[in-house]
Amino acid sequence: MIKALLLIFDPIPTWEKIVRARRSLAFVLLVHVMPLLLIASVFEAYGLHTWGKWQTTVQRDHPKQFAVNETIIFEAAQLILSLATVFLGAKIVKALGETFHGRHHYQQTFTVVAYGLSPVFMLRLLDGFTSISPWVSWCIGILLAGAILYHGVPRVMQPDPPQAFGLFLMTILLLFLITGLARFVTAWYLQGRFAKLEPYISAVSQRLPF
Repeated sequence: MIKALLLIFDPIPTWEKIVRARRSLAFVLLVHVMPLLLIASVFEAYGLHTWGKWQTTVQRDHPKQFAVNETIIFEAAQLILSLATVFLGAKIVKALGETFHGRHHYQQTFTVVAYGLSPVFMLRLLDGFTSISPWVSWCIGILLAGAILYHGVPRVMQPDPPQAFGLFLMTILLLFLITGLARFVTAWYLQGRFAKLEPYISAVSQRLPF
């Protein structure tokens, strides 16, 4: 969480420290990505269960409060989706780098994507509040991610100077599309647009031992 804040407010020195540290993929995943996702998931789960969320497809005079089991299933699915976004994004960014005549290691692109998407994951804390749309947190997060990646892509991936800006644009566009699709799925579920899916989730949640 602290690293995510530093990347937002003091990106250049923070990226320099990240580059010098040369952390492994496992370290970045377990020490940075997972704690950030878990903190956001716990707070969002608390908000969904305690305060609920307005659903645009259902006429009601109060927000829908999600059951504990349903909330756990949703947050677990969102966690898996977020991890898939990071791993897939890093893989595609690596392929993009090769089109710019770069030879990047997967660890480099994973570092760029994992730290670059920090605001997107951190601002899910806002999703715990009833009146804030999931799209608001995503829009703010992806804009901040763009600002962070502007400094991070050239420092971590070290492309040739004439190709650095093009690689940055392709990277942020790619992550915009991937995270946007993931947000589409989770936002529509919270808004009650997957009504046919809810009975299956309810059936699974009833089998949970808590």
